[in-house]
Amino acid sequence: MTPGREPAERGGATVCLLAIGLVFVLVGLFGAGVGAARCARHQARVAADFGALAGAGRVLDGADTACDSAAALVSANDGRLTGCRVDGLDLIVTAEVRVTPLPGLSRVATATSRAGPARISDP
Repeated sequence: MTPGREPAERGGATVCLLAIGLVFVLVGLFGAGVGAARCARHQARVAADFGALAGAGRVLDGADTACDSAAALVSANDGRLTGCRVDGLDLIVTAEVRVTPLPGLSRVATATSRAGPARISDP
């Protein structure tokens, strides 16, 4: 290099590659957050479905017994029972699952399910 001349390359490609890398990291974090939220939603559905099925078999024993049975299965599926009511012979259960899709961001996924005897419809 001769004295008084500037180098032809000043690191512009390095900054561009760092920016592209940062974009990939942010897109990856966003995708992981969306994936975690979807998994929590499915987990809440499973907890509500199993809770409703467990409690529906105990509806004739009373609403408290049915809801206690539903709560046991919801908590076994890492959920929290937020609602339980009897509608005729059906049991309607609402469950929620807490999820942390990104560090410092906590959300709740909620699902409701109904279970009861099969209905035979008239033609």
